[in-house]
Amino acid sequence: MHDRSTSAVTLTDAERLNRLRLIRSENVGPRTFASLLRHFGNAAAALERLPDLARRGGAAARICSEAEAGAELAACRKLGVDLVAAGEAHYPSRLATIDDAPPLLSVRGARETLARPMIAIVGSRNASGAGLKFAGQLARDLGEAGFVVISGLARGIDQAAHRATVASGTVAVLAGGHDKIYPPEHEDLLAALLTYGSAISEMPLGHVPRARDFPRRNRLISGAALGVVIVEAAHRSGSLITARMAAEQGREVFAVPGSPIDPRAAGTNDLIKQGATLVTEAADIINAVTPIMERPIMLGAREDDEPLDFSTGAPDRNRVIDLLGPSPISIDDLIRMSDLPPAVVRTVLLELELAGKLERHGGGLVSMI
Repeated sequence: MHDRSTSAVTLTDAERLNRLRLIRSENVGPRTFASLLRHFGNAAAALERLPDLARRGGAAARICSEAEAGAELAACRKLGVDLVAAGEAHYPSRLATIDDAPPLLSVRGARETLARPMIAIVGSRNASGAGLKFAGQLARDLGEAGFVVISGLARGIDQAAHRATVASGTVAVLAGGHDKIYPPEHEDLLAALLTYGSAISEMPLGHVPRARDFPRRNRLISGAALGVVIVEAAHRSGSLITARMAAEQGREVFAVPGSPIDPRAAGTNDLIKQGATLVTEAADIINAVTPIMERPIMLGAREDDEPLDFSTGAPDRNRVIDLLGPSPISIDDLIRMSDLPPAVVRTVLLELELAGKLERHGGGLVSMI
């Protein structure tokens, strides 16, 4: 069982090194990386223009050096980690379709697992015994049906889903580098699952996960999957953030009902009220995702595909900056209010972002930092 995907591409060693330099440079995130690569054609050309663009935004840019990138590649090879780009073999094809897909994904373990259809199972770290048992059984049944279970290696529901599918193949998405496993007590679980499964991360080696890294990791869990199953989740839990991201990415959202008097089930019960598919057995999931699997995976139109205009002058730049503030505003509103071409507005935003002065939010919103 494999996902239907587009033909693979292959990077030269020089382009891989330059792409790593670009994404490791200051203020270059996945969306900015995609815009730069599209409009300059390759990473080397984008790196050459980076200082000027950041200067136009009002600050200097710190660019990752060849030595730094080369050292990271060497350390990855020593650990058995590959850095793969979207479109290359071993890059999950569905993950490549999200707006902020990692430009380079570090992969370790049985890489072929990443070509198989995935179902995410996530939930409470402080899970009930019943929740742990059901997560394990659900994961086991999905594994026997040919699916790969993907989760975040966290305590509770995540680890139960991973442990149940060590033999059938499971994918752990890491919030830190491959050498900084969190929680530390799951290092043995990670080592065990790498025989038939794999681990992925967008973070460099040596990166210790921080609180803000976990929502960032969660978008990879949902983005790589056909759908996300929430087993237990209290109100305002990280699992509900994953469910929201899944919905925004066009993924199926499933929820396991729980007792109305157990706060660990409050979030999942609310998801069901909001339209999530109720799950009591693996067949509920399989029946919902089978029609999706029969369709080829296509890259949709994205904001990164919009044209840019690098001839933008100071008056137009100031007009856009005057409309920005600490409160998020949509890019469409900026275009309308500034009465400037979309290419000009998007270029100014890119320059401000590279200068570290702009923050991008979900739903096409931006604000000044």
